[in-house]
Order: sequence, then structure tokens, then C-alpha cells
Amino acid sequence: MKNNLENIIIATIKEWNIENYFKLKTIYEKDFNFYLFSNCEELNYENIKKIKPKYIFFPHWSWIIPEDIYNNFECVVFHMTDLPYGRGGSPLQNLIVNGIYKTKISAIKVDKELDSGDIYLKEDLDISEGSAEEIFIKASRITFEKLIPKFLKEKLIPYKQNGTITTFKRRNPLQSNLKTFDNISLNRIYDFIRMLDVKDYPKAFILLNDKYKIEFFSVKKGNNKLIGKFEVIENG
Repeated sequence: MKNNLENIIIATIKEWNIENYFKLKTIYEKDFNFYLFSNCEELNYENIKKIKPKYIFFPHWSWIIPEDIYNNFECVVFHMTDLPYGRGGSPLQNLIVNGIYKTKISAIKVDKELDSGDIYLKEDLDISEGSAEEIFIKASRITFEKLIPKFLKEKLIPYKQNGTITTFKRRNPLQSNLKTFDNISLNRIYDFIRMLDVKDYPKAFILLNDKYKIEFFSVKKGNNKLIGKFEVIENG
């Protein structure tokens, strides 16, 4: 650690974000000291007080951020909607289900209420094609190559969210059943399968009976058909 430099913490759990963290660190290591937090035990007030970071960035974090951390340090979370539209859980899936393919990554100040914090800046994100994993990787590149560097180079002043608040509900595994949505078409089936196609998410499926189900992934569009992969799985 270079003691004369400001400190930056990046808290994330996804491999694509961790890969981009090291790229970012290489580019800016002469200007900042970087720390990677990848589990919730590390993120505690005592640890962070020792580091005294200028920013704590949360590109993808699955745990609640403690109040004593966001009240005492500048914490920034990245949300995949044009806030205040789309606060809440499962933003990618809820956007696609609602037929929204052009969105934003909103960099916001962490606040007590979920996704309610002041906005620092936004960047465009196209989610019209690709699997959920491919979209998350694209969003990660935008976050690490465009958004975070602006924080490192400029003094950003956050502003209040403005507009009608729309809140998304976090999806549950039962909603991955292909038979749970209406107005079925090839495009909607394509969207449904791809939006769930990422590690650790419940993939699109159809139940054959109480014992077996078929899960779908790696979907592509063909001529009046969809092409992809499937697995027949015995229910536990």
C-alpha cells in the first residue's frame, strides 16, 4: 500500500467483476490503493475504518450494507434501471418481462431505502440480445470502464431522483416456469429463456410431472424457430 494515495474499496462477488477489478487496479494503481472485498464478513465497520476509503463501490453485492458503513463512508451501488423506474429486485428479468430493452446503469449513493439514493450518473445499457450472463458481463465492462473511472477522475455531485417511482418485486424460482406467462410467442420464449441463463439463477423450465423437469439455456434465434440446449432433471 502506498500511504500517500487515497483508498478505494470494491465489494463484489461475481467473477466478471473481479476480473475487471484487477484490470482497473492495473490502470490506476499509481493513483489509488485498491482493496477487493468478496465476502460479507470483510465488510464491517472496523475493517473499513482502518482503510478510510474515498469510495466503496458495490458493482454486485448480495448482502445488506450496514448502516454504520454507508452513514460514515461514501458508498456507491450500481443498479440496472433508469431510476427511479425499477427500484427493487431482479431488475434485468423484470425489464425484459416488461418488454424494455434499452435501460441505464444508475450509479447511486447507498441509502436506507432500497435503490432510493441520490444519483451520481447513468450510462446506457442495451439488453435486447444475449443471455443474462452476457448482459451482466457487458454491464460490468460499462461499470469498470466508464462509470467508476469517472469517480476516480472527477468530483461527482449526486442529485435527487426525479420522476415516478416504480418498484420491482424480486422473482422467485417458481416464476421460471415457462407456463407462467401469457401471450406466448417465439420472441417472448427467447426472452424468457435468455433472461434466466446465468450461473446461480433458476433457469427457465417446464415440469413434465412431479418427478422430472426440463431446463432450457443457450437459446438462439433461427428461422421461425429457437435453437438451444436443455437438460432433463430429476426433482429433489
